[in-house]
Amino acid sequence: MNKKVIVIGAGFAGIAAATNLAHEGFEVIVLEKHDIAGGRARVFEAEGFTYDMGPSWYWMPDVFESYFGKFGKKPSDYYELVRLNPSYRVVFGADDYLDIPADLTEFKAMLESLEKGSASKLDLFLAQAAYKYKVGINDLVYKPSRSIWEFADMRLLLALFRMDVFTSIHKHIRRFFKHPKIVQLMEFPILFLGALPENTPALYSLMNYADISLGTWYPLGGMHQIIKGMVNLAEEKGVKFLYHQEVKSIEVSKNQAKKVITTKGTFEADILIGGADYQHIETQLLSKEYRSYSENYWDSRTLAPSCLIFYLGLNKKLENTLHHTLFFDVDFMQHAKEIYTTPKWPSEPLFYVSVPSKTDKSVAPEGCENVFILIPVAHTLEDTEEVREKYYHIVMDRFERLTKQSIRESVVYKRSYAHKDFIADYHAFKGNAYGLANTLLQTAILKPSLKSKKVENLFYTGQLTVPGPGVPPSLISGQVVAKEVVKEFGRA
Repeated sequence: MNKKVIVIGAGFAGIAAATNLAHEGFEVIVLEKHDIAGGRARVFEAEGFTYDMGPSWYWMPDVFESYFGKFGKKPSDYYELVRLNPSYRVVFGADDYLDIPADLTEFKAMLESLEKGSASKLDLFLAQAAYKYKVGINDLVYKPSRSIWEFADMRLLLALFRMDVFTSIHKHIRRFFKHPKIVQLMEFPILFLGALPENTPALYSLMNYADISLGTWYPLGGMHQIIKGMVNLAEEKGVKFLYHQEVKSIEVSKNQAKKVITTKGTFEADILIGGADYQHIETQLLSKEYRSYSENYWDSRTLAPSCLIFYLGLNKKLENTLHHTLFFDVDFMQHAKEIYTTPKWPSEPLFYVSVPSKTDKSVAPEGCENVFILIPVAHTLEDTEEVREKYYHIVMDRFERLTKQSIRESVVYKRSYAHKDFIADYHAFKGNAYGLANTLLQTAILKPSLKSKKVENLFYTGQLTVPGPGVPPSLISGQVVAKEVVKEFGRA
């Protein structure tokens, strides 16, 4: 009889783990709390609009190609990708913005217009970033990070030094560029990695390579189309998805997870993979003697941000916005410090607007606009309707002023989402949205282990373990944990 695997959570990591193990012959059941798969990448419909609830950027297309390619498939078997051009817009003030071209030659010309000599410096910067991407994404992030000896290969040791692991991205960027707009453009992806640029290794300039060289894409129908494709592939491999199954406890006997108890039943398992919030599984689903980490350990972790999101439906088309628009018209570093060092609600928030209906007519009624607004904020803040409404108007005042149009009067649908929702929907530790920050002291073997230290058949996957937050890393995380299960338990 094939070994039975239970996966808790149908997010990117959970589905990837389930599919890989089913491919190896395991009997796999995924238990999902909600009525659909996706986790933070769920979708909902309202008033004729279709909203992706979380991820909205499709970067690192090669990671998706590699994932589907393992099973003889292509992303195009499940969804249609289009490359955005311009990739996105960055607004620095009234009538002051940059549209980021998809073409590298045009991108270099844009930089050169801001800072003489920056085009040639970009070549050097991207050459280094490309190396980091090649080694980081193809080698390092696929390591399970269970032992320092995984990195003992001389090639990898040399690579670690070449990859500026011990230099901050803050210093690294400024070695090449001086113009503040270029610096902000290069630093913006770091905001979502969960730490100040001063505390983030320069290794993560690989994100700039992903942005500039590999491009910004969009799956028609929305980001949830990726999840639909992954679920279809998983089911082709025999994975069973059971919904409305919130896990309430894990029964352990003789250091073996034996049963998973949900709101609807009890499931026996030979192997258990936690794809839900790691800290929640540890502290709420396991009895104390089987926890790998103490409460003090979790409280000492540096978390990535939470966020305040507004899903809006407009009964008109917007002007002066692209599919992706970043509003950096206030002090970039001040907002970052209010997220990571104070923390408090930002005095002048940065914000990001996605209008997928600019690219995709299917996500909004004809003549209407689908709008997603995100404000990155610190976790563990007081989240009230009054605070949400205050920030809605702060952001909309600037949105209207900078794009020279009235917007609020055209809103026919509005929903907000923040800390309380992340906790209620995902048991998100302290209301975080992105997992653990990618600081040097929370990289690789210094992250919570993908294998329980106390329960022999319990593994973890997702944004609180290796390799880290984001859609491509989560996709990789599921593959890494599946490989470890096969290594430890053999093929089914």
